[in-house]
Amino acid sequence: MERPVIAIMYDFDKTLCTKDMQDYGFIPSLDLRPDEFWHKANEFGFGAQMDGVLAYLYTMIEESKRKGMPLTREKLIDCGRSIELYDGVREWFDRINLYGAAQGVQIEHYVISSGLKEIIEGSGIADKFTKIFACEFLYDDDGCALWPKTAVNYTNKTQFVYRINKGVLDIANDVDLNRSMPDDSKRVPFTNMIYIGDGLSDVPCMKMMKAYGGCAIAVYQDNNKSKVEELLMGDRVDFIFPADYTKKGRLDKTVHNLIKKMAISDELVKENARQLKELESENGEQRTENGVGKR
Repeated sequence: MERPVIAIMYDFDKTLCTKDMQDYGFIPSLDLRPDEFWHKANEFGFGAQMDGVLAYLYTMIEESKRKGMPLTREKLIDCGRSIELYDGVREWFDRINLYGAAQGVQIEHYVISSGLKEIIEGSGIADKFTKIFACEFLYDDDGCALWPKTAVNYTNKTQFVYRINKGVLDIANDVDLNRSMPDDSKRVPFTNMIYIGDGLSDVPCMKMMKAYGGCAIAVYQDNNKSKVEELLMGDRVDFIFPADYTKKGRLDKTVHNLIKKMAISDELVKENARQLKELESENGEQRTENGVGKR
C-alpha cells in the first residue's frame, strides 16, 4: 500500500542559508557590496514600476554585462557552492525522512523561493528536494542568460503549494492545476503540509497553511527575531524557532511531533472511511435480502 505523503516546504534565503543567496558569490564577483547591488535593483524596479523579482533578475544580467562577464548557468551553479547553510541543514533531510518512514509516512521536501534555482543547485543539498520551485533563467545557445524563464514572487508562491497539493509539479501544466479535483483524490492534503520560512515574503503561504489545516513555522536569527515574533503574535504562524536544524534543536523536536500527529490523523481518517464503506456494503446487502432492488 502506498504510504501517505507529508510535504515540508521551505523558503531558502535566511530560512536554510544565512543571507540572500546572491550575496555569497554572485554579487562579490561584480565588485559590488550586497547593499549596492540591491539598491540598484530596487531603484530600477521602482523607476520602471516593475515587479521586484523581475527587476533583480534584470539587474543580474545588466550588471554582469557591465562587468564584461557573461551570466551563465555554470557561473550561477558555481556561486551556489559558497552558500553557508544553517547548522544541521545538511543532515536534516535524511534524518526527517527516516523518522517519517518509522511513522509509516513518506516525507517529501520542496523549495519555494524567490531566489535562483541554479544557485540552489550548486548548494550541495539540491538532491534532497522532490522539486525546486524558484526563479530561473532562459539561456541562449552559448549558455548566456537571456530572459527570466520562471519568476517566483511573494504572492505567486502560493500557486506552488497548490501544485504540490494536486501533484502537478510541471510548471508548464496549468490545465491540470486549474482542473477541479475532489479533495480525497489530491496527492498531498493541506493537512499534511508544513511550511518553513523566515519573514513577510512567506506570509501568503503561511496564511494558506493556517487556513487549510497545515502548519506554518518561522525561523529566525538574532537580528530578525522581533519581526518573527510579530508573525506569531499576529497569528500568521503556529511556531517560531531559532534557525537550528540540528538533532538537538527545538525545531527538530516539533517537526517530529507534527509528523507523528499527521500520521495518526491520516490513519484515523482512513479508519473512518473503512467503517463507512463497511456499513454501506452491509446496508446494501440487507436491502437486497429484504427484496429491495429486486425485479
